[in-house]
Amino acid sequence: MSIVSNSLKRIKPSPTIAVTSKAREMRAAGKDVIGLGAGEPDFDTPDNIKEAAIEAIRKGDTKYTAVDGTPALKKAIQAKFSRENDLSYELDQISVGTGGKQVLYNAFMATINKGDEVIIPAPYWVSYPDIVLLAGGKPKIIKCDEKNNFKLTPEKLKKAVSKKTKWIIINSPSNPTGSGYTKDEIIALSKILIKYKNLYILSDDIYEHITYDGFKFFTIAQIEKLKSRTLTMNGVSKSYSMTGWRIGYAAGPKEIIKAMAKIQSQSTSNPTSISQAAAVEALNGTQDFILERSNSFKERRNFVVDSLNNIKGISCLSPEGAFYVFPNCKKLLNNKTKLKTDKDFVEKLLEKAEVAVVQGSAFGLEGYFRISYATSMDNLKKAMERIKSFCNSLN
Repeated sequence: MSIVSNSLKRIKPSPTIAVTSKAREMRAAGKDVIGLGAGEPDFDTPDNIKEAAIEAIRKGDTKYTAVDGTPALKKAIQAKFSRENDLSYELDQISVGTGGKQVLYNAFMATINKGDEVIIPAPYWVSYPDIVLLAGGKPKIIKCDEKNNFKLTPEKLKKAVSKKTKWIIINSPSNPTGSGYTKDEIIALSKILIKYKNLYILSDDIYEHITYDGFKFFTIAQIEKLKSRTLTMNGVSKSYSMTGWRIGYAAGPKEIIKAMAKIQSQSTSNPTSISQAAAVEALNGTQDFILERSNSFKERRNFVVDSLNNIKGISCLSPEGAFYVFPNCKKLLNNKTKLKTDKDFVEKLLEKAEVAVVQGSAFGLEGYFRISYATSMDNLKKAMERIKSFCNSLN
């Protein structure tokens, strides 16, 4: 009899972490690997945020805090939602966890019963289905076409909803595609969702501030009739370059927030006190650097998209946000190249060109791969040259 639980057997390790680890191992062995797999900004955490953490240490704010967030951080989150999204929440409608991933985990562990369905548009962030499976639920994957910018349409949503549907996940801008839902597109989806009173919405807004070309961010909780059924998740990791600080948060119905706190009380307890103090400064302090960094990401996006579209056999849409592109490599998957799947493509790319990317099938859509351009232009220029050379060798 295996010591490993049956629930753990239902899931797989994170493919993005696996690719990043493989690249790290190859570099340690002396290989000049360029890693484009990790979704982590290359910018440092701003100094004012670091200073707030140092000051918290000096003040002795190094003890346990309330399980799901300090009052100071909850007030900062409350102010953020009011200021940026025109959303009003009480403090007991806000939860803070050790990163966005724990917030999602807490929410699904606290609400999903065996057999409950969760609609997940694909391409999706790799952890969504596995967290649902761990909670005993059933991921209902809805493949979204490239012709619709990989976004869920009202028609596909309507067909997907069943009596067993408990949640739907909406991620905008998206990981892995960078596609963002416009206000009109959110409203169109909401007209379907309003009809299903027992269906809850998880809005993953983690890339809210990383958008381009005048894209106007709009979150579904701003639809008044859906606010009471929406859990809006965000965090400081991407916009504030605080991935290692591990602070995510959510706002939503009191019943769900209370249940999430119960889960957290029996798992990690409170997020790190020092990280919470830093997050207060992140949300309350200057936001000027966000636009500057988004402009840098936009420059990289433009370069990467143009470069990829000049490679024979590759095509790539230009995304509205985040720091990913999701190129199509289907034309290179054939008997001539001896590459049958996108996994074959990325493995051979790593072996021959020493560029680490993640296969599209890891995100639920075969025939693509994800590139994170959250790295220097020097790295991106070298990587694009290597990818072009590799693809030319296949043609």
